[in-house]
Amino acid sequence: MTAAVHPWLADMERLRSRTREPGLANPGHAAKLGGLALLQAMVRGEVPDPPITRTLDFYLLEAERGRAVFQGLPQFVHYNPIGTVHGGWHATLLDSAMACAVHTLVEPGAAYTTLEFKIHCVRPLTESTGPVRAEGKVVAAGRRTATAEGRLVDAEGRLYSHGTTTCLFLEAAA
Repeated sequence: MTAAVHPWLADMERLRSRTREPGLANPGHAAKLGGLALLQAMVRGEVPDPPITRTLDFYLLEAERGRAVFQGLPQFVHYNPIGTVHGGWHATLLDSAMACAVHTLVEPGAAYTTLEFKIHCVRPLTESTGPVRAEGKVVAAGRRTATAEGRLVDAEGRLYSHGTTTCLFLEAAA
């Protein structure tokens, strides 16, 4: 793989080195920030990437109100028995993007949880695919629930999977 063939490879190296060790945000600090501020702090490297990012080699790339983008690199270690990247890798990347799009709407002190998500895998990923990006966008948000959609694409814009999610907003602790 070369950067000319896969222009997002340089992003992968930067994302991998964003924080020295994965970890969890300080819960008290995270609750004061609200969802968008927390995710933007992660993008800037001020809050550690969670441990799953290193395990599955995907990272939060962008966060703005109602939108989140993750980038990952499918690899041989993600393969299933039929010789392609496991559908669970597609699902985890898309779940992260869609749920974090909803997370950007969470006010300080409040929280959310995923109620359900559905993924459609339309093209197999392999280690030769190169970096891919999952973009999640909020479709609708109410007082108690929000829905979002996501797409997983390569650098040429080819679609590999897409999905939807429904999330539940949890009330702020008193």
